[in-house]
Amino acid sequence: MIAKVYYFQLKNGASASQQAKAISRLYELTEANSIVEKKDFVAIKFHVGEGTNTTRIKPELIRTLVEKVKADGGLPFLAETSTLYKGERHNAVQHLMQAHRQGFGIDNIGAPFIMVDGLLGNTEIEVAIPGEVHPTVNIAREIKSSDTLFVVSHATGCISTGLAACIKNLGMGLASRKGKRRQHSAVLPVINSEECVNCQKCSKWCPSEAIIEQNGKAYIVSEKCVGCGECIATCRFDAVKYDFGADQGYLQKSMAEHAYGAIIDKPRKCLFINVLTDMTQHCDCILKCPGEKLIPDLGIIASVDPVAIDQATHDLTTEAYGRGLGELAFSEKNGLTQIEHAEKIGMGTRQYELIKVV
Repeated sequence: MIAKVYYFQLKNGASASQQAKAISRLYELTEANSIVEKKDFVAIKFHVGEGTNTTRIKPELIRTLVEKVKADGGLPFLAETSTLYKGERHNAVQHLMQAHRQGFGIDNIGAPFIMVDGLLGNTEIEVAIPGEVHPTVNIAREIKSSDTLFVVSHATGCISTGLAACIKNLGMGLASRKGKRRQHSAVLPVINSEECVNCQKCSKWCPSEAIIEQNGKAYIVSEKCVGCGECIATCRFDAVKYDFGADQGYLQKSMAEHAYGAIIDKPRKCLFINVLTDMTQHCDCILKCPGEKLIPDLGIIASVDPVAIDQATHDLTTEAYGRGLGELAFSEKNGLTQIEHAEKIGMGTRQYELIKVV
């Protein structure tokens, strides 16, 4: 069956209030009120951004969703999980403080922020899926206790997957720490000692303490490395090398299967929103502030199909700028792998009707 994707076009540089109005209109057109039943626990999954990153989702958009859900009788809460790397979102306490600094406190949003994978990221549940890579996946436990799920994803590039949008927000963002490690297990970086200045930033951010000093240079212990790519993102001297061909799609396929595990028990109870503004080469985990736009803004899209919305993200950026967002960010990565695999395992369809909102 062909999915529907609603597209609210915005001018480049649209304000947060204009984006919030788009969210409100898309909520109405997708008939999201029919998804929310009275007293439903409604999880709103998004990304608060690392450091003082300003290109991430704006609080006004999330507050608008919270108000809509409340008006329809639901009980909304903001849902997130801890990161693998040692940043400001490595555990529940630090993550909640970062959310507050970024404007997502209960006083500003009107809903509590709940870490659905517990204090340390290991509160999980094993979910059976019709996967090709995994028969079961490890998902943040409390997301399974919610009745309804809204997923608001900021579309960007990604060093590991090319494209970062809805599927990545679900797969990486709602997996437990164990699930995240499993996804990253296939691709391992190495240090080019000639370029390394031993600044030790990579070792600071390594989630598995796999980077040590050897002969005055950084060295990655492959037996401990989980392949998350944080060392690549943090290195400022191009000293970390990454074999993009080694993955052969494992990471993206594993990510798509974890994404399916997050929603498989919620048929007709999910809404997916992709924000195509402030699209940067790297995802919002990067500290750089403000991030430089890779391409001008397009708008915001919404669908009840997570596969269709990411395919539409690729197609809209291709139509506007000649290449898809993932390819524009990292030409060596095929960001479509995750979308193709998600369709293959039954998560959704790549066939959609684009409905422009006026």
